[in-house]
Amino acid sequence: DLKEMCLSLSKEIFILFWYNKVTTLGGGSMASSQEYLDFILKQLQGLGQEISFRKMMGEYLIYYRGRLFGGLYDNRLLLKPVQPALDFFENPVYESPYPGARPMLHIKEVEDAAFLCSLIEAVYPALSAPKKKK
Repeated sequence: DLKEMCLSLSKEIFILFWYNKVTTLGGGSMASSQEYLDFILKQLQGLGQEISFRKMMGEYLIYYRGRLFGGLYDNRLLLKPVQPALDFFENPVYESPYPGARPMLHIKEVEDAAFLCSLIEAVYPALSAPKKKK
């Protein structure tokens, strides 16, 4: 039946995704490094103590004031493609954090701390508030 077929396919996709995440031979993807996370966090120091992160499957989800704005995927800073973020770029670059995921904005200007902080501040009002835990 369709439901069973979808569940089976979902398991296969997850296994392929997981295999690609943990395999670094033969061109498989790599997890983001602690050094890259530390660098990005240092660049975002201008936002104060309101930056937090959560490690998930070798990557990092990054939050500002409790709202998820993006993450580090294979040592790339990717941001949710909300309108205020798009307004910062003439030609935004979209990349997928992993196969099958929705494309996000690839932020290449990570060396410019002032730009990054301004970008995150501008994006904040357009981000979804965290869901209340039941």
